[in-house]
Amino acid sequence: MIRVLLTAILITTVMTIAGCESEEKHENKSSPKPRETTGLLKGVSVSPKSFEGDDFVEFLGKVEETQDVLLWAGDWIELHEEKAPITFCELASKYDYMPITEVGHYIQESGELFRPLNEANKQIYMDSTIEFVKKYEPQYFGMGVETNIFARKNPAAFEEFVLFYNEVHDAVKSVSPDTKVFTVFQLEAMKGLTMWEIEESDSHWDMIDRFKSDIAAFTTYPGLFYRNPSDIPQDHYTEIKLHTSKPIAFTEIGWHSAPSPAGWESSEAEQVEFIGTFFNLTGELNMEIAVWTFMYVTYDGEPFESMGLYRSDGTVKPAWDAWNSGGN
Repeated sequence: MIRVLLTAILITTVMTIAGCESEEKHENKSSPKPRETTGLLKGVSVSPKSFEGDDFVEFLGKVEETQDVLLWAGDWIELHEEKAPITFCELASKYDYMPITEVGHYIQESGELFRPLNEANKQIYMDSTIEFVKKYEPQYFGMGVETNIFARKNPAAFEEFVLFYNEVHDAVKSVSPDTKVFTVFQLEAMKGLTMWEIEESDSHWDMIDRFKSDIAAFTTYPGLFYRNPSDIPQDHYTEIKLHTSKPIAFTEIGWHSAPSPAGWESSEAEQVEFIGTFFNLTGELNMEIAVWTFMYVTYDGEPFESMGLYRSDGTVKPAWDAWNSGGN
């Protein structure tokens, strides 16, 4: 639903600081510890309090102590330019997390392309992706965030993307067969729910079968569709099993904690309630990955600005412990 693209120069600077300041602490680590992919991997996306050195090191420390995965999503061109996604893969061994990379070529809010999906740019995307997976052999690699929303906003470009995605999928599997390749759908929109009781949508589960993938990945923000966690139907998540037998990933999960917007007021207690509800309602799914979108939120914009597991002043919310304990 929402994704912050990292500023490449800033991230490069931060990574250098993080590596230098943490060298002594992690000097004996040379590779990530083995992780099983048959159980649930929990994590957050790249969402520090700030990109200043100390704040970023603190963020990575919290990831190391409590999370299994760290998800980066951004412009596909950053693979070619060897910027943020490369750095996060290289930091994984120091901070003991599994990196998940999602690349995109369009602006989620508008559906406009970052750059034309012409032959030259497709070749750049393809070549940089193959080089990346050859070198890092990632366990998970995603292309496209909320592709069903993209389809609605830019249908012609979406059709081009489907063809290209499937080409890249095959190329990735040929050089790194164990990498699980996927695209990401917005679950509530796919179900045909009405956002804020205003913005209508039609269900489109058949879109899953248009993409070659190893897992079915979704974002989920039910607080934009239901006023309270108790309003979420019991089959909200298990309905997925009617449309795919693939393992499930939730690459963005969120519920706001602010007493706004009007009519959709929430609270920190309600945010905790949602986390428990989420794990309750997904207990029957073959769920591999669950990523809470924000550890910290550093920008304004309802309702996402209060979806962090930490408050804007840097203090921890009850949701932090709830998330780390799996809602128990």
